[in-house]
Amino acid sequence: MPAIVQTLNLTTLKRRDFVSLSGLALGGLVLPLPAFSKNVPVEYLLDSPIDVKQKKVLADVALNTARSLGATYTDVRIGRYLNQFLTTRENKVQNTVNTESFGVGVRVIANGTWGFAATNDVTNDGVKKATERAVAIAKANSKFQKEPVKLAPEKGHGEITWKTPIQRNAFEVPVSEKVELLLSANSAAMQNGAAFANSNLFMVNEQKYFASSEGSYIDQDIHRIWPTFNVTAVDKAAGKFKTRQALSAPMGMGYEYMMPKEADKLKGPNGIILYKNSYDIIEDAKVGAQQAKEMLTAKSVEPGKYDLVLEPNHLGLTIHESVGHPLELDRVLGYEANYAGTSFATLDKWKAGNFKYGSPHVTIFADKTQPGSLGAVGYDDEGVASKRWDLIKDGVLVNYQAIRDQVHILGQNESHGCCYAQSWSDVQFQRMPNVSLAPGKDKYSIDQMIKDVEKGIYIAGRGSYSIDQQRYNFQFGGTVFYEIRNGQIAGMLNDVAYQSNTQEFWNSCTKICDESDYRLFGSFFDGKGQPSQVSAVSHGSSTARFNGINVINTGRTI
Repeated sequence: MPAIVQTLNLTTLKRRDFVSLSGLALGGLVLPLPAFSKNVPVEYLLDSPIDVKQKKVLADVALNTARSLGATYTDVRIGRYLNQFLTTRENKVQNTVNTESFGVGVRVIANGTWGFAATNDVTNDGVKKATERAVAIAKANSKFQKEPVKLAPEKGHGEITWKTPIQRNAFEVPVSEKVELLLSANSAAMQNGAAFANSNLFMVNEQKYFASSEGSYIDQDIHRIWPTFNVTAVDKAAGKFKTRQALSAPMGMGYEYMMPKEADKLKGPNGIILYKNSYDIIEDAKVGAQQAKEMLTAKSVEPGKYDLVLEPNHLGLTIHESVGHPLELDRVLGYEANYAGTSFATLDKWKAGNFKYGSPHVTIFADKTQPGSLGAVGYDDEGVASKRWDLIKDGVLVNYQAIRDQVHILGQNESHGCCYAQSWSDVQFQRMPNVSLAPGKDKYSIDQMIKDVEKGIYIAGRGSYSIDQQRYNFQFGGTVFYEIRNGQIAGMLNDVAYQSNTQEFWNSCTKICDESDYRLFGSFFDGKGQPSQVSAVSHGSSTARFNGINVINTGRTI
């Protein structure tokens, strides 16, 4: 079932008018829930349509039905997914969108084969029929199954509740308050030289109940938030414009992320403000407009070899593409070859036990327990408790990302707990957990790192990128670039991108700042699979230096 969507188009509504109509955007929303005959107004959206006891009853219908039909394993996911998206431009609200999706997915093993079915009929009869379909699908597919599914053992956890530890539920914050913040950010940008400014706020709440034939009944309430903007400066005389994106990161937090604390601000070079556990969108928009103006007259980079100083909001994307994806076991095995490629990090390299993925400074770990991260949950969509494990240890490839029906391929008998489905109507499969670069062990700051560079470039924020189907050869841009000359910032640069291959790049890592600089980057929309699904994932790091990287000029036309 597609999400139920209510859209209020406010293209012509200005700040004063919108705020005076406080709550209008949501107050008029009437949402029919498929399991009930009555309409539910928006002010009750945060109240679950069924409680935990009812969920357990429905889950037991699926478990008992599947068992009676010969299934040897069953899991049930009852999911309710709420989204809110706010969009503004200059002094106008462009749109507010609210969606809700509610239903049940049932997965079984019968005759050694997976079967899956889903329904938006959240009743005993609806769940029973979906379970019957799942078992029938498994039995039909078993005629073509060469080897039976082999699941890693997992003990039942009983009845458990887990919630994202939020301080303020973003869905309970009045829309007028959130829009006022976005419009204030736009205003700050316009007052500091931006010709155009648009800002957005995305909020997600996943209410997920998982039950399995192994004895788990797990209720989870997961929250995520993402503020972002683009500000553009224009030089009409020269016929040029430059845009600077927000230096925010999507987070697994509540609205407290939008309530900035001075202790969470880190000073980067040349006036850049870096944000750790909270975010000041107004301040970032102000600085962003100033930097966009500066870009209009910044010099174009000279191609050549440079030492790169990469801050976490930039480095996170490089980690995602060159480490996160190539170490997904299903990609390594070729299951993603038709859609998003394979991986250079093949099993033979891992089995050798000495493959130098990076320098001894590089330890990269997977962790679905990181507070504030997008991937933080108590349990994955197979009921496996979240955990941390190393992928690269002191530069050496030591492990992959794998789930219950994969880990036996690695000779392991415990899932890594990184199985996920984007909704109740999609089957769960292996997804990237939070994948992060461990900070340096010695006290070392950004200022110290810059002082140690003779010829280099400091890069903050994410930009365009390209990487091949084996996740090996790549090119990355960024948001803002500053030349480093003889240990000092020498001015802003334009048209910067660096090229390398994964192994060469990570082996060039020579220094990483300490824990005090550690921050998260993230994405709401990591795509994978056929049919495609998206998941939310974070990547943490401290600022790191990479020596002798090839930099190209992206602005040249000949």
